[in-house]
Amino acid sequence: MSLPATINVSFDFSSGATFGTGFVIGDPTYGVIGVSSFGSDATIIPVVDLTPNVYNISINRGRNIMRDTYEAGNATIRVLDPNSDFNPQNTASPYFGKLAPLRKIRVSATTATTSSWLFSGYVQDYKYTYPQGQETGYVDIIATDAFRLFNMANVQTIPDTAAGQDTGTRIGKILDYIEFPSSMRSISTGLSTCIADPATARTSLEAMKNAEFCEVGAFYMDAEGTAVFKNRTEVVQSIGTTPTQFNQTTGIPYKNLQFAFDDKLIINDVTFTRYGGGTTQEVFDNDSIAKYFPHSLNRPDLVAETDDIVLNVAREYVATRKETTIRIDAMTVDLLDTAVPTDTMIELEFFDNVEITNVQPDGSSIVKTLQVQGLKWDITPNRMTATVTTLEPIADGFIIGSSLFGIIGTSTLSY
Repeated sequence: MSLPATINVSFDFSSGATFGTGFVIGDPTYGVIGVSSFGSDATIIPVVDLTPNVYNISINRGRNIMRDTYEAGNATIRVLDPNSDFNPQNTASPYFGKLAPLRKIRVSATTATTSSWLFSGYVQDYKYTYPQGQETGYVDIIATDAFRLFNMANVQTIPDTAAGQDTGTRIGKILDYIEFPSSMRSISTGLSTCIADPATARTSLEAMKNAEFCEVGAFYMDAEGTAVFKNRTEVVQSIGTTPTQFNQTTGIPYKNLQFAFDDKLIINDVTFTRYGGGTTQEVFDNDSIAKYFPHSLNRPDLVAETDDIVLNVAREYVATRKETTIRIDAMTVDLLDTAVPTDTMIELEFFDNVEITNVQPDGSSIVKTLQVQGLKWDITPNRMTATVTTLEPIADGFIIGSSLFGIIGTSTLSY
């Protein structure tokens, strides 16, 4: 059975973080105004199509449920290599002299009506297997997104990071300092402000995650390779959009629902403090503590500008995490099922809303409205499945007119 979308794997041998070849004057492919991108090198570095030899693609991106944070997305792409083209010492290889770690690789899916990126990242490792006999050799290309680059880049004194800077601008300044391309960012203006950068030794990812935490926002890499920062209002407003229906009758079919009903995500006692000696802010919920025992979180190093901001962050964390209910942590969707709309699935991204209905054997139902916060793809020549990680909203707020988040006396009022 053929796949419902055309999968393409492109390999970019150029250095640097930017995907795509720079603008080359006079070149019919790389010199098209309005289409080609500008670069710093006039030498055309090959971008090759690995698709014909790709045997298996595994992609995993998203939020770590237990750690309550976005982590680096990763992909493993198995490429058949009958001619030893990926042997870096093979002088007959068309790739000779070009293979190196941290080259760029992307995976896309295309139908007759849409095209979407599934992963964009940088090669971390080439794992070679050249078996004896008649078996075809292959190489597993292991790649991660730009979060790994951020985690490898240590920072200390970051220029132009004075007190009063909003969280989005602070993240932008850190990206400037490590020279991450401005064309690969979607950074919103933050609603919280920061202290002057503390100039402590840390990774750039740690510095940006601190600003994200002080905003109660979201900072992650999307499938196109863009660094995305959503402020608090955008995170809250995202829960008000119409959800996509997944169910066993009229909606998109699924399998392998992963239910959970436990205390692992409860936080009912937090102690947060500004970096450099702010007044410690403790917020707790006695009813939740009495019901579930203390579930504590301590952050002593926040770069929020004022104690009031820290207090509001603490209140938001407790308000949105003090209770638990039955969860659907993940579901798997088989795109070879003709009832599954391929375009809808390949366009899914973080913060898309889904309503999952599961009919139990006795006829009762479990219905949850959740948000997509992780995507795992498993693709071979005869298989294409997406495992969708789902979570309750990471920040709650009152949405006027919403039957779920606009209930006076019940829905959370955010700051």
